[in-house]
Amino acid sequence: MGHCPLRRLRVGARLPVADLLGLSALGSGGHCWGLRGLAAICRAGRDAFHRVPFIVPAWFADAATQTMDSQLTNVTLKHFVACAACFYLGFFSLSQVGRLQPFWLGLLGGFLLVLVAGFEQHFGGLEESRRYFYLYVYPHMKEIPPGYLKKMASGRIFATLFYPNALAGVLLLLLPAMLVMAWRICADWLTPAAKSFLVSVVGLAGLACLYWSGSKGGWLLMLLLGVAVVLRLRLPKPFKLALITGVLLAGVIGFFWRHADFFQKGATSVSARFDYWRAALQTAADRPFFGTGPGTFAIPYEKIKKPESEMSRMVHNDYLEQASDSGVVGFLSYAFLIVGGLAWSLRTPPRLPPRSGDAGSSSSRPPPRPRLRPRTQSYGDEDDDTNKGNRDNQTGWHRFFSTGEDWLRFSVWLGLLGWSLQSLLEFSLYIPALAWLAFTLLGWLLGLGGRGIGAQSADPEGFRGSSARPCF
Repeated sequence: MGHCPLRRLRVGARLPVADLLGLSALGSGGHCWGLRGLAAICRAGRDAFHRVPFIVPAWFADAATQTMDSQLTNVTLKHFVACAACFYLGFFSLSQVGRLQPFWLGLLGGFLLVLVAGFEQHFGGLEESRRYFYLYVYPHMKEIPPGYLKKMASGRIFATLFYPNALAGVLLLLLPAMLVMAWRICADWLTPAAKSFLVSVVGLAGLACLYWSGSKGGWLLMLLLGVAVVLRLRLPKPFKLALITGVLLAGVIGFFWRHADFFQKGATSVSARFDYWRAALQTAADRPFFGTGPGTFAIPYEKIKKPESEMSRMVHNDYLEQASDSGVVGFLSYAFLIVGGLAWSLRTPPRLPPRSGDAGSSSSRPPPRPRLRPRTQSYGDEDDDTNKGNRDNQTGWHRFFSTGEDWLRFSVWLGLLGWSLQSLLEFSLYIPALAWLAFTLLGWLLGLGGRGIGAQSADPEGFRGSSARPCF
C-alpha cells in the first residue's frame, strides 16, 4: 500500500538532453495556455481540447528539471508520455474505426479473466499462496519489503492486479461498459430473458469481486455510479426516487456493517491519507512553481510526516500529487484535462457516418437520425408518429440521455467518472493497467465528435446495422 507501482519498471537510460530541452521548451510555450485554457476551450470547442494531453506532460518535463530524484522522475515521465500516447491513439485512431467489435470483445474477455482470477483467489487461491510463501519463500528472504507480510496475511483479493484497491479501480472503470457489451454481443441470438441472465451474472460477479477486495472507496463510488444509471433510466419520477433511496440506504447500511471493525479500530488508513494530503499541500506551498519533480513525493514526505503515520511513496490523491510533484500549474493542467474531458465528452453528441453500403451516401450527406424502438413493440425497426414526434423535439444533451443507441458511450463515460473520482483517494494515475486504458477511452469519447478530425466518425456503439438497438 505504501509503494509506487512504477518503481517496478526497469529504469533505462536517462532521457536524452535534447529531448528534455525540447519538451521543456514546449511546456514553456504552454504556460500562458494553462492560465487561459478554460476561455480557449469555450471559444475553440472540442478541436482545441485534444492539445491538452500534449501540454500536460510537457509541463511535467519542465518540472523534471528541478527534480529531487532524476531516476524516479525519468520513470514517471515515461509513464506520462505513454498516457498521452494512449489518449491520442483513442482520439485519432480508435474513434475513426467503424467496427470496434474486436476491441470490445478483447476487452470483455480480459475483464472476465480478471473476475475469474478474483473468484479463484477468494475460494482458496489466497490461502494456497499464503501457505506456499511461508513454507518456501519466507525462510529464505533476507529483506522483506514494507507491508508485504501485511498483504500476505490479508484476505482481500486483488485478482491479476497488484493491490486490492487497483482491482476496485478496474471494476469502476470497466464494469458499466462490460455490462452493456455483454448485452449487445448476444443481442441477435439470445432471448431477452437469457440476455438479462447473462448480464446479471457478469454484474453480480463484478460486485462480488468488489466486495471481496475490501475497497471502501470503491464500494461508495459504485453506489454513486448506480445512482447515475437510475437517473438516466426512463422511469416515473416517484418510482425513480424510491429506487434511488432504497439503493443508497441498502448500500450505506451494508457498508457500515461490512467495515464495522475498521471503524472500531480508528480508521487508520483514513487518518494516514489525511497526513499524505497535508504533506502534499505543504510541499506545494513550499515549491509552488515546479514542485519536487514528478514521482518524488516520498522524498519530502519522509522529512515532514508524522511519526505515527505509515511511510508512503504516493499521495493517494492524483490531483494533489501533481501539485506536490509539478507545482500549481501541473495541478491545474491535469485537473482541467480530467474534468474538462469528462464534461466535454458528455456534452458532445456523436456523429454517425452513413453506412458504406447505402446508395447515394457521401461524406457531405448528414447522418441519419437514430431510430428508437417504442416500448410497446418488438426489437424490429418499426416506428410510430408519436415516438417520431417526441424524438424530433429532443435536442442536444436531452437526446443523449434518452436515446438507446448511446448506452455504451454513456457507460464508458460513467466508468471514467468512477476512475477519476477514485483518483481522489488512490494513485490510479500511476498504475499503467488503469491509466493507459482510461486515457485511451477518454480519447475515444472526445474523438467521436468528428469535427476537425476527418470526414467520418466512428459508430459510438462499435456496431452497425440490426444490432444497433436500445440496450435496455
